[in-house]
Formats: sequence, C-alpha cells, structure tokens
Amino acid sequence: MTNWLPTIVAGDGPYYARLADAIETAVDDGVLAPGARLPPQRNLAFDLGVTIGTIGRAYALLRERGLVSGEVGRGTYILDQGRGQADRPSLAFSSFGGTRLTDAPPGKLRMDTTAAPDLGQDAVVGPLFAEIARENPLEIASYSRTHLNSWLEAGVRWLGRNGWRPQPDDMVPTHGAHAAALAVIAAMTAPGDRVAFETLTYSQISRSARLIGRRTVSMEMDEHGLVPDDFERVCAQQHPKLAFLMPAGHNPTLAILPEDRRRQIADIARRYNVWLIEDEVYGGTTGDPTPLLASLAPERTFVVGGLSKSVAAGVRGGWVACPPNVAQRLKVTHKLTTGGLSFILAEAGARLVLSGAAAELRDRVTGEIAAREGLARQILAEHEFTSHPHLPFLWLKLPSPWLSGTFKAAAARDNVLIDDEDEFKADRLERSFHRVRIAFSSVDRAAIVAGFRRVGSLLESGAAGYDGEV
Repeated sequence: MTNWLPTIVAGDGPYYARLADAIETAVDDGVLAPGARLPPQRNLAFDLGVTIGTIGRAYALLRERGLVSGEVGRGTYILDQGRGQADRPSLAFSSFGGTRLTDAPPGKLRMDTTAAPDLGQDAVVGPLFAEIARENPLEIASYSRTHLNSWLEAGVRWLGRNGWRPQPDDMVPTHGAHAAALAVIAAMTAPGDRVAFETLTYSQISRSARLIGRRTVSMEMDEHGLVPDDFERVCAQQHPKLAFLMPAGHNPTLAILPEDRRRQIADIARRYNVWLIEDEVYGGTTGDPTPLLASLAPERTFVVGGLSKSVAAGVRGGWVACPPNVAQRLKVTHKLTTGGLSFILAEAGARLVLSGAAAELRDRVTGEIAAREGLARQILAEHEFTSHPHLPFLWLKLPSPWLSGTFKAAAARDNVLIDDEDEFKADRLERSFHRVRIAFSSVDRAAIVAGFRRVGSLLESGAAGYDGEV
C-alpha cells in the first residue's frame, strides 16, 4: 500500500474532481506505477481532512477514466496504461458486460430472455403504427418535443393498481422500464454515490449504474425478498442515496415482499433519507394484492414499469411515476440519457393502453405463461425449483455437485442458453446459491418443451457426464 499523498491544485471545480486530476497527474508522471495501491478511502479522507464520500467520488471518477480498478475488500489499484487508450474498452466490458452472451450464436435455444411471447402482436401493432404515421406526418418526421397528456394518462392507467394511482403531472413516459430506472439513478444521485441493490437483482441496472460512475452495494435477501434489518445496516454503514427494489415478482428468485417488510423498508428509507425505485415490470402480472411501496412512501418512491414483459418488447413502452415535484427533472434526464423520446413509440404505447388492447394482450400473455409454467412443473417434476404461474422464468436449484456456471456451460453445449446466478449478482459475492434461471417466454411452446426436456436430461445425467468442452 502506498503512503503517497496527492497535491491538490487550487481551483473552482469540486474537490473530488481536483483530487482525481491530481492522481491522474501522478500516474502520467510515473509517481504512481501500475499495480500501486491507492490509500484506503478512510485513511486518505483523514489525511486530507475531507469526507469519505469525497474520496469515493474521486475514485469512482478515476474508474470512469480507466485509470484504476477496485474490488471490495482488496482495495483500489492503478491500471497499466502502457497498452494505450485502444485497450481500455475491454476493461469496461469485463466490468459491465455480465455473463450473458452479447450476440447469441445461431442454432441456440434462447431460454435466457423474458420478453413477451409472440402471440400475434403484429396484427395489433402493425396497423396501429400505420395509423399513427398517417395521422401525424409532421411528428413522425421531427423530434418529439412535448409529452402529450394521453401519454401521461396511459402511464397512470398502466402503473396504478392496488388502490394506488399516480398523478398525471408526476408521470414521465420512457423507452422502457430499464431507461426509466437509469434516468432515476442519473437524476437523483451523483458520480461516486452509492446505490443499493438486493443481493440478486436485475443486474443490467446495477451495471448501468456503475457505467455512469455510481458505486453499488448489496443488501441481503431471503425467500421472502429484501431483509429490512440488512437494509438498515447498509443505510447506516454505507449511506446509499438510492435503493433499487423488485418487491413483486423478483427477478430471478420470484419472491414477493410481504406487506410488513414493505412498511419497515418505507420507514427505514424515510429515516435515512433514501430514494426508492420500485420495479413494477412484473407487478401487474402477478396479481399480488400487497400495497405498493409508493403508497407507503409516496414522497420518495419512483415506480417504473412498461410493456416489454407482458405486451410487446419491441414497442419499448415504459413509464416512471415520480414523487411530487420531480417529474420535470426526470423528463430532462431521460432525454439526456436516451437522446429523446420517440413520438411513434410513445404514441403507440399510449394508444395500446388507452384502447384496452394492452390489457387484452397482457391477459393472453399471462395465460400462455401459465400454460408453459404448468409444462415446466410436469417435465421437471423430479427437480426442485421456484416458479409462479404468471411469471416467465423459474429459479432452478442444482443438485450436487453441479455449479451454476458449469451447468450453464453444459446447457449451452446442448444448445440451450440459460442464465447462471452470477448474471444476477449486483456485486462480487462469496456466497453461492447453486441455482440457474430458466426463462420460457421468448420462443414458441414446442421449442420451450424441448428445452425443458434437455435441461431435465442434463440434470439426470449428472455433472460427471459433462466434460467441460464449451
């Protein structure tokens, strides 16, 4: 560990940025060599007379610049810059790419994606797009500069449930739930701030948060979802600015957070002044009657949802319902992070919802998912897994001696793509769950049946039958 201390140049910029500049100068001058360990944040904060948060923001900025790498428990180290700037994208890929293939090889059965199944949505969406283009030629040719009231009302109707109904003025239409969540993180936190996630989560959001310079921390969960005591521990020790939660239809565990825990979490968030993102992508399909977090902590909860899982992913329809007086900030942030809202997509999503077509398609999708989940219970009856009749994936427990990554590789050898547990980890974890997620919505039912059978055969053959040639 180096005892080096930076020399901070006076200036008008924020202290953390000037600290990052000083460290970068030391790297360029050879004062800090590749592999050198930077001082622990607490020590450097004490030596410089600043807060740990300031040091954290500086280190996060250095990671954005590709100058350092860091792991919880090991420290922050200077990267080798001798390979040149052209090599840096590979560092970003290793940090943000996840375990899923970016481009799936041909001939593989995709059981690693949960988009709505094809039930003939094109017969509804195709004429709708033609109608919108015919009625709005100028809007199609130009940028979307205003949000129509119908777009806001559609979000109110799609997200509102269980007695909770957002206000139109608090609604922001987005390019899907992912874009909505990332816009919230970008708007309500700053580089270096911590964002808390459940131990297992939709990790594309946690990786996106790191991509824009936020630090991620994990909170323990059990079979019921987030453990409130651990949420409070993280709030007290790590001071996150925001927490991303999936209370209804958790991905990948399928947990549904009980009402008493939701009330505890709302109270803890209020006491520690933490913003909440409530991911409702699956909430409307589960039929869960539990009150939303937004009804328990309306002053700090953002509800995000969309059409991708239950209607049509290609429409990219989504919304975020904001706490009071925040929607304009989210609208601007979403524009900056996505390039702006597409008129034809926003209008199509709104018309699908307001006409009732989206609800009808959701009912059909839910029925198809229930049928496929029933097939999984038949074909994989001898094996342990968690599922829900209205959710398009199952969480399969692997028998010994299978490991999650090894089973994923063995399934890929049999031309079935599934997700291992590491795909859903928000941070590095020593804990293993010995599970894989198997999705069953993106291809036709016959292919899904074949996939279930291949998985069942692999489980029954045992790990000894896999030679690792993948």
